[in-house]
Amino acid sequence: MKIAVVGGGSTYTPELVDGFARLGSMVSELVLIDPAQERLDIVGAFSARIFQHYGHPGKVTWTTDLDAGVTDADVAVIQLRVGGQTARISDETFPLDCGCVGQETTGAGGLAKALRTVPVVLDVAARVRARAKPDAWIVDFTNPVGIVTRALLDEGHKAVGLCNVAIGFQRRFARMLDVEPSAVVLDHVGLNHLTWERAAYVDGVDRLPALIENHLAELAAEVDLDPEVLTALGNVPSYYLSYFYAHDRHVRDSQGAQTRGQRVAEIEATLLEMYRDPALTEKPALLGERGGAYYSEAAVGLIAALHGLDPDGVHSVNVRNNGTLPFLADHAVIEVSARAGLSGPTPLPVNPLAPDLAGLVAHVSGYEELALGAAVRGGRHRVYRALLAHPLIGQHDYADALTDKLLAAGAQHLAWAR
Repeated sequence: MKIAVVGGGSTYTPELVDGFARLGSMVSELVLIDPAQERLDIVGAFSARIFQHYGHPGKVTWTTDLDAGVTDADVAVIQLRVGGQTARISDETFPLDCGCVGQETTGAGGLAKALRTVPVVLDVAARVRARAKPDAWIVDFTNPVGIVTRALLDEGHKAVGLCNVAIGFQRRFARMLDVEPSAVVLDHVGLNHLTWERAAYVDGVDRLPALIENHLAELAAEVDLDPEVLTALGNVPSYYLSYFYAHDRHVRDSQGAQTRGQRVAEIEATLLEMYRDPALTEKPALLGERGGAYYSEAAVGLIAALHGLDPDGVHSVNVRNNGTLPFLADHAVIEVSARAGLSGPTPLPVNPLAPDLAGLVAHVSGYEELALGAAVRGGRHRVYRALLAHPLIGQHDYADALTDKLLAAGAQHLAWAR
């Protein structure tokens, strides 16, 4: 099959390429698409060497021409970062002026990213629909994944959202239990970047209570929370819940500190220099600091399943709710464990959520619907209302000030706000 990677010039692309080279025997062509020619040439040549290193028979090509790149594709993977690390650094800093957390997918920073990203992704998707194969899948890894996936589905695209949080937990739990990762089936539920691991089944037995008891300090450190939080919840929240459960600490720690975007920009500069080396044929260890661990395994596994090649695999995906969480509208997009096949992902049965989890999911889902409306239709009033609805903001003074800061910071990417 032909797989097109939109945003293929990213320094993170070799992680995805490595996965396809090792695991993706179904790939006949991998085409990387990116408007940044110089960067794309470096990443493309390195990606081709990775395929050659593993002896993969498929070919790696690259182009700045989106229409040509997605023509006849079986799958389009979208991994865009509109505005690059510069915009990310802005997302991580302007909310701090109002005492709110600065993060690229959570709070005001997450809304800023959604506003500039959704229109671009929808344009890409329209061109994929026009030129890719009629039954082509769009796999979205572009943050904020839940909002972007909802935008794609609302436009009728054959799309599914993908995140690496769950597969990371699966790998950690498997290591702690000394079993193969495939033996661990997670009860992974919530919204993108707002999920909890409520169970970890091995041979039908939930091993999570023992994991929490025996590895409490380690698990709490990995999700940046006090151990008491995990004990009280009886589950393991994703790292992103730390922005909710320890919001003020994050704000204090972020004041005057280097942002994650600044650190990633440094890593990217070093990686590009490393990728230039024609002797480099394997992804360097430094790439692990770039983030997105196990993304390649998640992507390869999901794409194989969507083409009928892994009928028994379980994948954590962003899909329509359609009654899975009865307190949300059917059209909402949730992130859950699912089996995937030719007809798409089918969520595994989900037991009722505890009141505190259900309440937070419903609150953030309401914000996401307003955020999508602002991203698609624009308007200061829509941005303000989305911010007012977010549980980490929720006050007029904050929402009003953040709206002006957001629009000023992102004006170059928001035609309606200029």
